[in-house]
Amino acid sequence: MSRVDFSRVLIAPSILAADFAHLADECGSVERGGADWLHMDVMDGHFVDNISFGPAVCDAVKKVTRLPLDVHLMISHPDHYLERFVPCAFNITIHLESSANDIAATLRRIRAAGRLAGLSIRPATGVEALEPYLDQIDLVLVMTVEPGFGGQAFMPEMVAKIRRLAELRAERGLAFHIEVDGGIHAPQARECIEAGANVIVAGTSVFGQGDRAAAIQALRGAAACRIS
Repeated sequence: MSRVDFSRVLIAPSILAADFAHLADECGSVERGGADWLHMDVMDGHFVDNISFGPAVCDAVKKVTRLPLDVHLMISHPDHYLERFVPCAFNITIHLESSANDIAATLRRIRAAGRLAGLSIRPATGVEALEPYLDQIDLVLVMTVEPGFGGQAFMPEMVAKIRRLAELRAERGLAFHIEVDGGIHAPQARECIEAGANVIVAGTSVFGQGDRAAAIQALRGAAACRIS
């Protein structure tokens, strides 16, 4: 767990909102603009009602950026596919609600491959479902929209989950990132950071702006508050 420093706010633009006709240029623009990670939303059309891209696109992005790839597997069987993402990923996040045969074993495989292991929950899933795994992970991803499609409105009731996770992290003396994804603009970023989040995934609020550096700085400006 020593690899995780949750005291610094990280901005992770989601390429799902990028212009795929100019993907290398889009990745370069957010890298120059000060992004910390690139968020890769992998969807299989089963776990969520949308299909995005697979390991080939992730591998291609890896070749055109120096940013770490934050790979979010919104797929039914992450235990079957995760090795295909290991060569390009910095961290790999699976869903607690997925059909993985053994969540704990899958997390161990991710760590054994030398990658950070993340676990995500959908809006309907409570934090208590995560508690048995908190000492086995490097990142928790709280979805602040229903996963599958970009451009949705932020669900403010998810902030209570972030706050509870920060409390559990402190109570148990653990070190894991708390990441948020869905409908995040600067006001929502501030609210999440104040609750304890330190990784902000942003789609249209970065790639939908002409000045990506200013968009990233606006999100990072929300980090003036203290992370607990």
